[in-house]
Amino acid sequence: MSRWATLSGNAAVYAKLQEFYSQRNFPIEVRYFLCTWFEDKQWNLFDPDNPEHEPHAIQLFSNLLALMRTKIQELSVIPDFQAIKMCLEQTLVDFKDTYENDQCGFLRVIQQCMDKEEELVKICQEAILAGYMDQSSQSGAEHRERVNAHIVQQLQQFSSDKSDLDDRVRKMQNLQESFIIQYTENMKINSQINSLHAQMQPMPQQLASPNCPNREKLHQTLKELQARQKNFEEDKKRLETNLSELGKEILKSRLELAESYNKLITEVQGLQKRVLDDELISWKRRQQLGGNGNLPKSEELDSLQRWCESLAEIIWCIRQQIKRMGILRAQLPIDVPHGIADLLPELNDTITGMLSSLVTSTFIVEQQPPQVLKKESRFSAKVRLLVGGKLNIQMCPPQVKATIISESQAKNMLRSDMLAKQTTSGTILNNVGTMDWQDDRNPLLPSGCLSIHFRNMQLKAIKRSDKKGTEAVTEEKFCILFQSDFNVGGNDLVFQVWTLSLPVVVTVHGNQECNAMATVLWDNAFADPGRTPFVVPESVPWPKLGEQLHSKFQQMTGKGLTQDSLDYLASKVFNAPCSLDFSQHVVSWTQFNKETLQGRNFTFWEWFYAVLKLTKEHLKGPWNDGSIIGFISKTNAQECLNRCENGTFLLRFSDSECGGITIAWIAESVNKQGEREVWNLAPYIAKDFSVRGLADRIHDLKNLTFLYPEINKDDAFQKYYTAPQESDVNSKNGYIATHLVQVIGSGQLMSADNISNPPRSPQMIPPSPACGPASNQTTLTDTMDDMNMDLTEYLVTDYTAGDYDIIDANQFVTGPYILPTYQTN
Repeated sequence: MSRWATLSGNAAVYAKLQEFYSQRNFPIEVRYFLCTWFEDKQWNLFDPDNPEHEPHAIQLFSNLLALMRTKIQELSVIPDFQAIKMCLEQTLVDFKDTYENDQCGFLRVIQQCMDKEEELVKICQEAILAGYMDQSSQSGAEHRERVNAHIVQQLQQFSSDKSDLDDRVRKMQNLQESFIIQYTENMKINSQINSLHAQMQPMPQQLASPNCPNREKLHQTLKELQARQKNFEEDKKRLETNLSELGKEILKSRLELAESYNKLITEVQGLQKRVLDDELISWKRRQQLGGNGNLPKSEELDSLQRWCESLAEIIWCIRQQIKRMGILRAQLPIDVPHGIADLLPELNDTITGMLSSLVTSTFIVEQQPPQVLKKESRFSAKVRLLVGGKLNIQMCPPQVKATIISESQAKNMLRSDMLAKQTTSGTILNNVGTMDWQDDRNPLLPSGCLSIHFRNMQLKAIKRSDKKGTEAVTEEKFCILFQSDFNVGGNDLVFQVWTLSLPVVVTVHGNQECNAMATVLWDNAFADPGRTPFVVPESVPWPKLGEQLHSKFQQMTGKGLTQDSLDYLASKVFNAPCSLDFSQHVVSWTQFNKETLQGRNFTFWEWFYAVLKLTKEHLKGPWNDGSIIGFISKTNAQECLNRCENGTFLLRFSDSECGGITIAWIAESVNKQGEREVWNLAPYIAKDFSVRGLADRIHDLKNLTFLYPEINKDDAFQKYYTAPQESDVNSKNGYIATHLVQVIGSGQLMSADNISNPPRSPQMIPPSPACGPASNQTTLTDTMDDMNMDLTEYLVTDYTAGDYDIIDANQFVTGPYILPTYQTN
């Protein structure tokens, strides 16, 4: 896409472009119709102030006029473009009148227009990128909504299936109870039959005896007993038929239920794996990246808790149903037919394992301890169980213990080494506490949350391991181990749970913070999920590192880095020109924070961190306003300023001073009359801004008039100026208040050509009217030395011109006095 297409595609940017062209009496129609000609030229190669480039300016001006004449002829045959043709004709005349004898001025105007276009193109690109990011963010939000809806739908389905299975278990229980009742009745009938058989057994022998008394009565009794036996046997046969059918139905129901539970458990297991291995691990990864910026939203963890609680409820209910099925089987044993697998024992083991995995995996560190942990310092952390409420663990609140362990000890923990839980690498005070349950009745705390907030832990001692080669102490990683025991179901199950914090680097001095932060940033950015603690790659692609630097800068200052800034940082890392494509470059940990930059005594990270800290503490406002370019080389800064008016300045971070920012501005050359030169102030560091802020220093320097490219400095920095205080005379001592003002040290730059109303040099400031006798006077230089201040800052009296109207000078000239003396260069 051409530059013109990019600019014209953004209405707000195009309006700014029109205004800019109009201010320079350069009709934008010329730019439109000669689009290709303007964009094909490398305008930055020409210097309108260089006499050697004047022939190029003449040739370019002549070419433009020729192209305009050609375009006018083309439009003359198109009726709809007559108005534009007349505009171009008038512009042709105006250009001849204005630039016929000043082709270099013509070249300067075009360069200004092209520079403005480049600036606006960047705005367009950032707007497009922001649109993509918003779209990506919206897509991410939409994706999370779809994921949430799908998971909720599955959980609802599982809950419904669980309820259906529970109904089926109840029906099976009813069948089993019916079987037992009929079986008991059948046993009674068998008993009756046996009793009748015992009664009838001697009767045939008695009837066969010739001496049988009451033969007829005995015969009648036998018939009655035989009839009763027959009825009992018919009932027995009927019951046995029913029992056979019930037994088969019960067995079938058991097998079908086991198969249904197996299917449901498999599906629940798949969802649990998705929630724990995908969603929860993804949240932990976002939490780790949050250490470099872009913290995950708290709503994400709340959603995870709702999913995990629903899973816990479903799994617990299924486990109870399976246990009930086991009890029913024990009450009425029915052998599983040969060749058919008995799934019930396996299902019980599987569902118990799922519950164990759910409980142990959802014991998480909600609020991480500081990843740069200073010995003797106090720190906090928060641990949370995402399934506590549904399993009633809060009925017996568990205790949690926190200890600090080394990298090797963390590896042993992952190997299920039980001894590893007893080892530590230091001493932490206030490291044991009881988990609290917060429900709806406590509005100050999250609803339905089982957690513990360690608010006042203190690292008292640390035991370091042996160094690995050239590894520094700030590269050694530890972590905080949190462990506890959870009782579930009234001591039915006891789970030993533990979780590890993100890696922490322990320091003992403040000067170790910078290198410790480098270790933390690299680990947070490039740790793989499920890694062996705490392995990270030695080298990573530059774009990934640049993304993390952008996030860190945005987190600390409120505004991230542009692509130009990232290209400049890459040029420092690889010692290469900014114009190179760094997308395929790979940067190592050694390049990042082991090797010093070429010609410097500090590493890339030490330089970047110092800039980050300076911006956060002293320059956040102007940085967020876009008033500080910052990440630009000295050469590129000079090229930008050479195309601007005298007094134009920009702010860039110093290459040579770690944590310094300098002001570069364009002004007349002192040594070469008629030529211009880019000047650079000595870099300011943090302690300079603790004396006088950046905005006030810029306000003091009258040499500086426009912030690059052409923004009035007061428009950019006025809101950061320190409000002037009235110079009232103190009634007690009669002294007039003073304030610090900055000037450029050399008077060479104070010519009337490049400044207006220049302040007097420090040596020419008159003494205060409140000065004492000559014997008590000191020179300004001595005073500065006593105050340990730079000569570029001095004291000046607050007064207004009207004050002289009320001063009676006669009182000072009536008697003997000593004229003040001034030091001059």
